[in-house]
Amino acid sequence: MYSMQAVIRRNISNTSLQYERLGYIANNFANYNTTAYKTESFEQILREDGYIDGAIRTNIAQGGIRITKNPYDIAIDGAGYIPVVSPDGEVQYTRDGAFKKGADGYLMTMDDWMVGDGIKIPANSYKFEVKPNGDVYSYDHAGSLPEKIGTIPIVRFDAPEALEQGNGNKMVATLDSGDPFIVKDNQNIRQHALESSNTNVHDQVNELMRLNTSIIACMNLAKVADSMYNKAINLREG
Repeated sequence: MYSMQAVIRRNISNTSLQYERLGYIANNFANYNTTAYKTESFEQILREDGYIDGAIRTNIAQGGIRITKNPYDIAIDGAGYIPVVSPDGEVQYTRDGAFKKGADGYLMTMDDWMVGDGIKIPANSYKFEVKPNGDVYSYDHAGSLPEKIGTIPIVRFDAPEALEQGNGNKMVATLDSGDPFIVKDNQNIRQHALESSNTNVHDQVNELMRLNTSIIACMNLAKVADSMYNKAINLREG
């Protein structure tokens, strides 16, 4: 049997987890239009003692590929991540290929992380081309022969679902994800394209409705417990 205090403690703990879950749903809605965003969920597990535990899960399924007119837009059509390097030398991994030409001519993320080992686009480049294997070529002028200026690498992990959220729309490796390894003979890079978020709005609305019901039940239980306490106090005072 549980004491009233134990019931209240359990209800408070479970209600707090419901609000934490609500935070993940809200974050998924907020990132619906974020390039290559991966939906996160807070999966609940009911323990034998009545308390709820939760585990964060990342849906690593690929989002849709949409065509753009920007030559700096890169999508990965398949598994894998592009390693990017911060100004401080930290390496993280992303599928957000909305890149740009940095101040020094290097291919960069929008928040100024260098792509791969550094791919510098010449100042006088007429155009550049990214092949499906990641090789980047620059053309001096129309009709000129291409010059290879670098390669956009693709890496994979043994357990990509164990990657953790890093800076912005990037991921960091963990002990569970394993170390990254380079994909050889890669043919999955698409220029003039971006991957969309894999968030399903209808699924998130359903989750929100179920969560709302759960939160209401927790609040009703709290009201019942409060009413019982008040009655018990009145009995003692009487």
